[in-house]
Amino acid sequence: MSETATKAMKIIKRSGEEKPFDVTKIENAIRKASQAVDYKNALSEGRIKLIADEVAGVCAARDRAMTVEEIQDVVETKIMEMGAHEIAKKYITYRYKQSLLRQANTTDKQILSLIECNNEDVKQENSNKNPTINSVQRDYMAGEVSKDVASRLLLPADVVAAHKDGIIHFHDMDYYAQHMHNCDLVNLEDMLQNGTVISGTMIEKPKSFSTACNIATQIIAQVASNQYGGQSISLTHLAPFVDISRKAIAKELKEENELAGVTMDRAAFDKIVEKRVRKEVQKGVQTIQYQVVTLMTTNGQAPFVTVFMYLGEARSEQERADLALVIEEVLNERIRGVKNEQGVYITPAFPKLIYVLEEMNVREGTPYWYLTELAAKCTAKRMVPDYISEKKMKEYKLSKGETVGNGDTYTCMGCRSFLTPDRSGNGYGNISNAGNYEPGKPKYYGRFNQGVVTINLVDVALSAHGDMAKFWEIFGERCELCHKALRCRHDRLKGTTSDAAPILWQYGALARLKKGEKIDKLLYGGYSTISLGYAGLWECVFAMTGKKLTEPEGEAFGLEVMKKLNEYTAKWKAAEDIDYSLYGTPLESTTYKFAKCLQARFGVVKGVTDKNYITNSYHIHVTEPIDAFKKLEIESRFQKLSPGGAISYVEVPNMQNNLPAVLALMQFIYDNIMYAELNTKSDYCQECGFDGEIEIVKDESGKLIWRCPKCGNTDESKLNVARRTCGYIGSQFWNQGRTQEIKERVLHVS
Repeated sequence: MSETATKAMKIIKRSGEEKPFDVTKIENAIRKASQAVDYKNALSEGRIKLIADEVAGVCAARDRAMTVEEIQDVVETKIMEMGAHEIAKKYITYRYKQSLLRQANTTDKQILSLIECNNEDVKQENSNKNPTINSVQRDYMAGEVSKDVASRLLLPADVVAAHKDGIIHFHDMDYYAQHMHNCDLVNLEDMLQNGTVISGTMIEKPKSFSTACNIATQIIAQVASNQYGGQSISLTHLAPFVDISRKAIAKELKEENELAGVTMDRAAFDKIVEKRVRKEVQKGVQTIQYQVVTLMTTNGQAPFVTVFMYLGEARSEQERADLALVIEEVLNERIRGVKNEQGVYITPAFPKLIYVLEEMNVREGTPYWYLTELAAKCTAKRMVPDYISEKKMKEYKLSKGETVGNGDTYTCMGCRSFLTPDRSGNGYGNISNAGNYEPGKPKYYGRFNQGVVTINLVDVALSAHGDMAKFWEIFGERCELCHKALRCRHDRLKGTTSDAAPILWQYGALARLKKGEKIDKLLYGGYSTISLGYAGLWECVFAMTGKKLTEPEGEAFGLEVMKKLNEYTAKWKAAEDIDYSLYGTPLESTTYKFAKCLQARFGVVKGVTDKNYITNSYHIHVTEPIDAFKKLEIESRFQKLSPGGAISYVEVPNMQNNLPAVLALMQFIYDNIMYAELNTKSDYCQECGFDGEIEIVKDESGKLIWRCPKCGNTDESKLNVARRTCGYIGSQFWNQGRTQEIKERVLHVS
C-alpha cells in the first residue's frame, strides 16, 4: 500500500483510544518473532515488509478503524500463509504472554481513556449520553468495573467468551453486578391516586393536574435511577386530575365572582373555567416535557421514558374528553420542540410518544380524527409519535379467556419490549399488593422485564457453511447458550429484597412489598418477562439461501427461523414457569460490534459481512429499494412472530407538506401491523442556521463524519442531529457502524 493511504488509516487501541495506523509497528512485531527462531526459518526483510503490506491492505479493505486484536489476528493469518509456521508460533506465544500480563488489571487503561474522552467505542456507545459530562463518565467508569467483575467472577466462562466473540450479546453487562432489571410499565395510577414515597418523603394524592405532572416527573427520574432500561407511563393515569383541577377552578371563579359582586351566566362561566383548565393542562404538559429533557439520572442521561396515548383506556366519556385534551397539548408541545443553546427550537429525544390508532380516531369523521391529524403533523416535523394499532394488538395479545379481536391493548416498555399477555387473566391475584388492583381484569402496569440476551443469527449461518443440517444443530446450541445466559440474568435478580429500590418494590412503581421482602414471586408465573433477542435475520437468510427476505424462498426460511426461536422460548417457559419471550433486538452500538466480530471470524462475505453493521431484528435491509406499504406488509408477518417486542419503520423524506401521505401510512398501519414508525429527519446547524438534513461524508482518513451541506461545518458540538436508530431517537451521534447504516438508508416514500 502507498504511504499516503496508510497515513490516513486509524487503529483502535485496547484502551479504546483511536490512533493513526503505523505499518512499521507491524513490521517490527513480525521482525521480533522472526529473530526468535533459528536463522534457517527466519524471514527476509523483503518478506517481512510484504506481510506487513498485505496486513495493511486487509485493514484498508475493512473501511473502518480496526482494533489491535483484529490486526494481530490478520498478522497471524498472513504469517501462516507465508509458510513461516515457527515464526507464527513465536508470535502467538508472545501475544498469549502479553494477554496474561494484561489480565492483572483489566480496567485501568479503559477508565483513564474514558476520563480523557479518548475511548472511541464508549464515546459513541449510547447516542443519548454525552461522554464529556462527569456523571456520564462516572457511570461508564462504574460500568467498566462491573463488566470486569461480571466477566471474571459472576458469569460462566462460555457465556463470557461467546459475548466477547460476538456469538451472543449479553446486554447491559455494565449493570449486571447489581441486582437491577431492564424495563417496565410504571403503575403511575396507583402512585398518584394512593400516594407514594420519594427519597423518604411522603407524597400524597395531588390536588391539581399540574401538580400531578410534577410528581410524575419526579417518579420518572427515581425509577430511571433504579433500573437500566426504559420505562413507560400512560397519560390516562394523569387524565383524572384534569377534572380535579376543573372543580377547583370553578370553585375559585365562583368565589371571585361573589367577592366582586358579579353575576355571570352559566355559558360564560363554563367558558372561562374551560379556558383556565386548558391553561392548567398546558402548564402540566410543559412540566413533563421540560423536566424530562432537563432531568439527569444517576447514569448521566435524561430518563428514557415513553408516554402512551390511548383513548380506549379512559373509563368514562368525561375522562376520555379530558385525556384527549391532554394528548392534544402533548402533541402541540412536541411540535413546538425545545430550544437549544442558541435559542432555536429543535427535536428532543425524549419523552418518546406512542399514539394508539383506534376506531374512534383512525378515519375522517370519527370523533377524535383531529388528534390523528395533529399526530401526523407532529410525526412529520418531530419524528414522533410512533403508532400502535389497537385492531392488530387485540388480535395478537390475548390474556387468559380472551378471543382473537378482543384482546388487550397496552404500551411497550421503552422502545419496543412488550410484556406477555396476562396468563392469569385476573391480575395475578395482586401478588404485587397494588393499591389499584381490579379483580378479574388483566394487569400490565407494574410489570417488568428481567433482561435480554441476543443470538447473532448471522454467525450461526456462516458457521454452518451452507449446510442446512449443520445450521439447525448450531442454532440449537446457540439458543441453549442464550438460555443459560438468561438464567444468569434471572438468578441474579432472585433473592433481591424490596429495599434495593424502594420506589420500585415498596412504593408502587412496580409493587408495594414489605421492607425486606424478596421480589422472587414477581419473577415467575408470567408477572415479569425475560427476552431472547435476535439480530441479523436478513443476513442469516441470505447466507443460507442466497435469497432475500423480500423473495418467497427467503421469506419462508426467515419465518421458519422465527418459529423455531419461538419454540425454544415456549419450551423454556413451560419447564420453568418463567415468561421467556422472543424480542427483536434494537442493536445500537452492538450492530458495529457484531459486524467486526463476523469480519474477524469469516472475512468479508458479499451481502453478509461487507457492511460495518448488521440488520436489526427481522428488518428488511436498509439499502433494499422497496415501497413503504410493501415493506410493512412483509414485516408484519415477522412482527407477529416477535411477541416479546419489535417495531417496523419506513424511511421517509420531509413530509411536512404531504400530511395526506402520512395519514395514509397511519391508516395502513392500523389495518396491517401492530407497531410501526416513520423515520423523518430533524437537524439544525448552529453555525449557519441550516434547518434540514445534515449529511454524512468521509473525511481524509475514511472516517464517516457529519457535515452541514450549507456551510460545511463538521463540529459535532455545533450540530443538532436527531435520528431514529433503534425505535427511539438518538441525538449524541453514533459509532461508525451505525453511522454507515444511517447513511445507506433508502427512502420508502418518494
